[in-house]
Amino acid sequence: MTSTPSLTFAFEIRAEIDPPLHIGHGSGEVTEFTPIMGGTVRGPRLNGTVLAGGGDWSSTRGDVCQLEARYLLRADDGAVIDIVNRGYYTESGADVYFRTAPVFRTDAAAHQWLAATVFVGLAHDDGGAIVIRCYSLD
Repeated sequence: MTSTPSLTFAFEIRAEIDPPLHIGHGSGEVTEFTPIMGGTVRGPRLNGTVLAGGGDWSSTRGDVCQLEARYLLRADDGAVIDIVNRGYYTESGADVYFRTAPVFRTDAAAHQWLAATVFVGLAHDDGGAIVIRCYSLD
């Protein structure tokens, strides 16, 4: 039996960032690193903080920016959760496409559901922070 998947809002990540650092430019590609300085996680399924020290590596070719962020979250119960968040950013006139696919790892029993769930992230730049609304794919 085939069913149509649905999305359920799980939480919002607000990652505070520093300005990007230029790494390289060549073969039509610009590579940068954006440091993550901290932040918050809030929502019906998870609450906590974004730990400082991670970052986002981006490669831009033409109008498309491919992203790969890696950082840590600390849930309110103290559990540490690893996140790898890959996605794409592009602008077309007034339209912005900024989508991610976060993947989580942790050995905390209360948060194992994160590692067994597919997520879609709808992101936007909020001037000094990247805000990602994470939805579970049901």
